[in-house]
Amino acid sequence: MRSDTVTLAGHSVHRMGFGAMQLPGPGVFGPPADRPAALAVLRRAVDAGVDHIDTAQFYGPDVANELIREALSPYPDELVLVSKVGGRRDEQGQWLPAQTPEELRSGVEANLRSLDVDRVPVVNLRRMPESDVPFTEQVSAMAAMHDEGLIGGIGLSNVTLDEYLTARSRIDVACVQNAYNLTDRSDQPLFDACAADAVPYVPFFPLGSAFFPDNPVLSAPALQEMSRRLQVTAAQVALAWLLARAPTVLLIPGTSSLSHLEENLAAGDLVLDEEALAILDAAV
Repeated sequence: MRSDTVTLAGHSVHRMGFGAMQLPGPGVFGPPADRPAALAVLRRAVDAGVDHIDTAQFYGPDVANELIREALSPYPDELVLVSKVGGRRDEQGQWLPAQTPEELRSGVEANLRSLDVDRVPVVNLRRMPESDVPFTEQVSAMAAMHDEGLIGGIGLSNVTLDEYLTARSRIDVACVQNAYNLTDRSDQPLFDACAADAVPYVPFFPLGSAFFPDNPVLSAPALQEMSRRLQVTAAQVALAWLLARAPTVLLIPGTSSLSHLEENLAAGDLVLDEEALAILDAAV
């Protein structure tokens, strides 16, 4: 894995991180099918140099955070844990909003408990499109928890460009986590704004959504062609393309497989030449 780094809430982290979303059971709900394997993946990621892990208390719920705690606590000084608030799960595993200031605080407190930390290094405010809670009230609630020392840095997730600009006028934005990949560049204006502001941009679903069987990213003809040409996997090309988009891109590909973890980490060493980038840039 290359040593390229970016500053995340005052911490220098490698640009290839790890996402814990795939560690719980199917639908990101319940225990993992193979707990020892999930723990091994987390330990191997950190041993390989990953120092940025993305998680959420509502992954499981509690499952991802408890696995992280069991595998990695006491946490290495250089490890930056990034969680998120704004959602919750019911007993059937449905994804529900938790958008009020009181629910955001409850979410941060749940992360503190399940990760067993006094402060979460970064917490992303995940905005739900259907939320009727004023965004400025949410930002103020996050700022208050930052001032109390419960949060090290405040990130944003699933936000619009206008919401990002509003937040930037009130707080230091640690990072933005939005949907962005080879075949979905609808967030390009916000991507560009983050690049101009030197704010880390963390694309979720960098290889397409795991919730849909048909993956337009990995099946893209240009990606398949480049995979054959370079003799690497399509996933590695897609991740390398994202890293090349801006020096402030942070990646959090997730997996519960050691072999897939190694494959993802190796993508950090893949350098695409100008011709490859031009072909992929024109893929959509």
